[in-house]
Amino acid sequence: MHILKRMIFLVLAAAFLVAGWLAYHVNAVVQLPAVPYEFSIKSGSSLRSVAKQLVDAGVLHDAWSFVLLSRVMGYASSLKAGDYELSENTSPWQLLKRVTTGDVNQSEIRFIEGWTFSQLRKTLDEHSAVRHDTAGLSDLEILRLIGASETAAEGLFFPDTYYFVRGNSDIAILKRAYRVMQNNLNTAWAERAANLPLTDAYQALILASIVEKETGRESDRANIAGVFVNRLRLGMRLQTDPTVIYGLGEKFDGNLRKKDLLADQEYNTYTRRGLPPTPIALPGLASIQAALNPAKTGALYFVAKGNGESYFSSNLTEHNRAVAKYQK
Repeated sequence: MHILKRMIFLVLAAAFLVAGWLAYHVNAVVQLPAVPYEFSIKSGSSLRSVAKQLVDAGVLHDAWSFVLLSRVMGYASSLKAGDYELSENTSPWQLLKRVTTGDVNQSEIRFIEGWTFSQLRKTLDEHSAVRHDTAGLSDLEILRLIGASETAAEGLFFPDTYYFVRGNSDIAILKRAYRVMQNNLNTAWAERAANLPLTDAYQALILASIVEKETGRESDRANIAGVFVNRLRLGMRLQTDPTVIYGLGEKFDGNLRKKDLLADQEYNTYTRRGLPPTPIALPGLASIQAALNPAKTGALYFVAKGNGESYFSSNLTEHNRAVAKYQK
């Protein structure tokens, strides 16, 4: 009986010790080497290696207590890779919950309206938080990897800010941007105006990309789209400089010359009727909506006024006067 009481006492004492130890590690404040303190957990890291990493940084006093705390609380196999940021008054318990629930800092990347796919790829390639799985791949190879059926990558990715965890693949980011563009384009196509001279959503994307490059002014987009729609209906050439510039590629030196407008190539809308074969840039949602719901206008021409606005004309005589006024 005496032995039994002694064992019970020892068990209770041990329980109190464990409870006290847990209470300390739940409530104690870690000493951060800097505030805020940032650190990363790589994919596949073990609990012991992370604990050692934090000890080496001076965040934890010892690794074994952190490992033991995680085992006692049932979190030993729940580490989540990513970037973390710690502020003041962080306890080992709070730290453990963060690294096992995936409360990570997200990285971000922004694709801008009017960018080409080449500019988008360069931004992805230069982002330090992205895993570069597309390095050395052609545009067509990338399209197949993300499940796209198109043969040209230009214009297929929605310009927006995308958030991701460090180490995410550029393929995953491209897949998201492609899917968002498809969703926005298909929604706008379903809500398009009647009797547009566009055969499918891809042609709408091409027109939207031209509108995107022609103006950054919200109030002008629908009118510019209206001019192009009117010209398509009449069989007139679009005669839009951005398509010619896109077709020139690296040969364009910032100065569009008359010889460039006269030299035939597949993106020269001064020499060829209809739309160019592909989009020329990433169109934003406003340009997509403008292309599919253009202003009802009689205008066939427009010219930049120099203040961000455009002047619209319904005949060549009026247009030439506007050109003389605003560009000479």
